[in-house]
Amino acid sequence: MLQGRRGDEDLSAILLLEDDESINRGITFILEKDGYQVYSCATVAQARSVFHEQEIQLMICDITLPDGSGLDFVKEVRAESSVHIIFLTALDQEVDQVIGYEAGADDYITKPFSLSVLRLKVSAYFKKQQGVSEERIESGNICFYVKEMRALAAGKEISLTKNEWKMLRFFMEHPKQILSKNQLLGQLFDTEGDFVDENTIAVNIRRLREKIEPDSSKPEYIKNIRGIGYLWDKECRR
Repeated sequence: MLQGRRGDEDLSAILLLEDDESINRGITFILEKDGYQVYSCATVAQARSVFHEQEIQLMICDITLPDGSGLDFVKEVRAESSVHIIFLTALDQEVDQVIGYEAGADDYITKPFSLSVLRLKVSAYFKKQQGVSEERIESGNICFYVKEMRALAAGKEISLTKNEWKMLRFFMEHPKQILSKNQLLGQLFDTEGDFVDENTIAVNIRRLREKIEPDSSKPEYIKNIRGIGYLWDKECRR
């Protein structure tokens, strides 16, 4: 048994090593339905071949297999890769789990198991990975580093105040979406802050435009939607 949906490089790739055909089929079906690319294997030999041929992001691995031990295979993988590994096995003693983690597993699920729990664990891992990639947002010649609280325009560092940073982040996280003045005020000031009016937004917008726009008198990024609010008028990518 060796299956895998090919032809879509954007799918997150999962290597499934499970010799029970019904379990293998069920896991493969549900994970492919969730949008993952699943390479299903029943032997260590098949899994080893797939692992070296494909860009695998996550492994789900049984331990007792017809041609060897999943523990030994995971040790091989861990010696050359930091891929996320989940053991899925009937070996449910505490000592088995300790051995599994020592072999290099990141998680350990015992059979009988909940398919819903497995799906949630897989989803949580990939969401976490996406979160890492989303720390940088790019739009036009603007590059915004969320965690570092800094931004570049055409490769040059921009000096931003705290309010300008919060406003830029809010715009770039909601591109092509009209944001009302009240929404922007809510992002910039908490309920215990000093009293502010709509002119505060206009002032902050003007200052931000002067720092990011090639020509602040003819803005390309932050457009004014008269009577409603403002719009970040360029696509953003993470």
